[in-house]
Amino acid sequence: MSARFNLMDNELAAKFGKRFANASLVIAQSTLPKATQELVSLRASQINGCGFCVDMHTKEAAAAGEPPVRVNMVAAWREATVFTDAERAALALAEEATRLADTHQGVSDETWAQVRKHYDDDQIAALVGLIALINAANRMNVIVRNPAGSYEPGMFAALTG
Repeated sequence: MSARFNLMDNELAAKFGKRFANASLVIAQSTLPKATQELVSLRASQINGCGFCVDMHTKEAAAAGEPPVRVNMVAAWREATVFTDAERAALALAEEATRLADTHQGVSDETWAQVRKHYDDDQIAALVGLIALINAANRMNVIVRNPAGSYEPGMFAALTG
């Protein structure tokens, strides 16, 4: 299986990809915990059906030391006992912000209050940016049917800089 269109082989797409990756550096360098970043990215990718990004973020989480039980339980985080209240707030935000079409109000006041309770302004800015970026990445990969399974942790590090 191969992608419909290789985003890395096209000059315009590669330029866009490099800028996209550089935008993600702002989030990576923020004080938002790396575990939270990977869990949020994984959950949005699951919702959007992006196999490539699910593959990427499960492997990146494992490479960063996340225990398999936490990675495996992201899809059922509400029923799982392995996430902190702060992580639960971030996962709820990721779900509501990813499923914007499911409600006319977008993110609920309840979820927003929980996010405000657990994160400072810089971390909230990072969360909002992260959710926007992962949703965009999911859409690009789903559009071109980028296949999953071959991702290696850190393989896109060369795109930044």
